[in-house]
Amino acid sequence: MSHRVVFMGTAELACASLRALASAADFQVVAVVTQPDRPKGRDLKLQPSPVKQTALSAALPVLQPERARDPAFVEELRRLHPALIVVAAYGQLLPSSILALPTHGCVNVHTSLLPKYRGAAPIQWAILNDETETGVTIMQMVEKLDAGAILAQRATPIAPEDNAATLHDRLAQIGAELLLETLPGCVNNTITPQPQEESAATYARKITKEDGRLDWTLPARTLWNRIRAFTPWPGAYTTAPGAATARLLKIWKATVLDHRSGNPGEVIEASGDTLVVACGESALRIHELQLEGGRRITTAQFLAGHRCQPGDRLG
Repeated sequence: MSHRVVFMGTAELACASLRALASAADFQVVAVVTQPDRPKGRDLKLQPSPVKQTALSAALPVLQPERARDPAFVEELRRLHPALIVVAAYGQLLPSSILALPTHGCVNVHTSLLPKYRGAAPIQWAILNDETETGVTIMQMVEKLDAGAILAQRATPIAPEDNAATLHDRLAQIGAELLLETLPGCVNNTITPQPQEESAATYARKITKEDGRLDWTLPARTLWNRIRAFTPWPGAYTTAPGAATARLLKIWKATVLDHRSGNPGEVIEASGDTLVVACGESALRIHELQLEGGRRITTAQFLAGHRCQPGDRLG
C-alpha cells in the first residue's frame, strides 16, 4: 500500500528529504507545498525556492500559497486526502486546521536535538554556543513552535573544521535518512512519541546580518565559533586596517592561538602567510579572508597586496 503524503518545505535544507520521500516505494508525494517565488539578485527577478526546483525536476505538483492558513488552501489540502504531511524548513507555522488534516498527523524534520534549539537557526546557534554535537529530530507537529513529541533523533559530532555550511549539508542528509526510517512507524502506529522536556527547551532565533560583526574584546574561541557559525551567511566581518576609509573585511577561516595576546583587535603578527589578531582573550590566526569588493583569498595573498603590519587595528 502506498501512503499519500504532502511535503511542505522551502529552503535547501529540505531538498534531501523531498528527494528521499519521492523515491520511497511505500509513499506517494501527491503535492509539494512551498513559499511563493521571491525576487532575488540585482535585477530582483522572481526566483523559485530550492524545494520548488527539486519538485519540478521530479515532476511533482507544486502549491505555493502566500499564507498556509488561507481557508481556500486548507480546503485544497483536504481534497488531497493525505495520510501524512511532512514538513522541513517550510518557513510558516501551520494552523490547527492543517495539523488535523492527515490521518497519521504532521511530522517535522528539525536540525537540532530537541528540546534544544527550537526556532529558525538551530545549526548556527549550536556552533555559536560551542556545542560538541548536534543532530536531527523527527517530531510530531503541534501549534507551538518545535514543541511536539519526539519520534526519532540522531546525533552527529560538531568537528573543529565544521562550519554552518558543512553542518547544514550533513544534517540535511541525516534528516532524509532518518525520515525514511521513521515514517513506516508513523503509519503503522509502532512508535511511542516522547514528550519534550519543556524545562530544557532553548530558542535559536533568526540570524541577522549585524550578528556577523566581530567584537574583538570577546575571547578568541568565541570569535572562532562566530566565524564558523556565520559561514557562508551573513559572514563574520570587521573593518580592514590601514585604509583611509573603512572597508569591510570578511573572515572566512581562522584558528585560535591560546599562547598569544595583546590589545583587542590589534595585529600582533603580519608576515608571509601569518596574520594574527589579538582578542579579549588569546588571539586568532586568520587563514582566509575577503576585502569588500574583492574575492576570497588566503592570508598570504592578502598580505602580498595590502598594507598590514603589527600595531594596526581591526574593527
